[in-house]
Amino acid sequence: MKALPITIVIACLLAGQLFAQSPAKKVLVLYENGGHHLAFSKRAMPWLDSVAAARHWQLDYSTTAAVINDSSLQHYQLVLQLDYPPYSWPDAAVKAFESYIRQGKGGWVGLHHATLLGEFDGFPMWNWFSSFMGDIRFKDYIANFATGTVAVEDTRHPVMQGIPAAFTVSNEEWYTYNKSPRPNVHVLARVNEASYNPPSDKKMGDHPVVWTNQHMKARNVYIFMGHSPSHFNNAAYTKLLANALIWAIGEKK
Repeated sequence: MKALPITIVIACLLAGQLFAQSPAKKVLVLYENGGHHLAFSKRAMPWLDSVAAARHWQLDYSTTAAVINDSSLQHYQLVLQLDYPPYSWPDAAVKAFESYIRQGKGGWVGLHHATLLGEFDGFPMWNWFSSFMGDIRFKDYIANFATGTVAVEDTRHPVMQGIPAAFTVSNEEWYTYNKSPRPNVHVLARVNEASYNPPSDKKMGDHPVVWTNQHMKARNVYIFMGHSPSHFNNAAYTKLLANALIWAIGEKK
């Protein structure tokens, strides 16, 4: 076999070296270190670690938003609010996060507790975050939990690829808000409130549960479902969450 020219050999070696040294994408995962959502976070972590290993991402876990500032966010291509609430954030974190989302410096995925918007635990309402989530605020929830059927609305969106047209989510709290976020966001899926088992009078009528705010430069996805650790035994749910993470960080499946 004829030997390759030395210039091609060197170019191939350099290309391989550059590929091997390319830094892994980094994800900041915020989670609560207590309360009844901690079980969900603990179940989520090994699942997230497996996704990160397959995608060659680096995950940094934090129980406080105090790690967020303009400098630290430069190192992250994605922020995941894993049942982490939108209050009690230091001012520097608030300003840095708002800039990160508005300017599209990285992606964002929020679960469940990320829409606990209002005056909670002595902290004021984060009005910008409320606008980011579709100009909503938390109103109520199904405290005794219920099973519900989620219906996909936008089958073409990358986040919904490979997801059944309708799938069941068990043991969820199903938040209600003061109004539907639909006029201000792009809804990807909704819950069928008539499917609640046991039935509940905690209803909104139009009840989106997965959406993205297309008015922000950052790729962003909010997924309401995120209370029960059993969600990670639900293939439709894990597919949805994996899709959201991959899309928000700017990769393809």
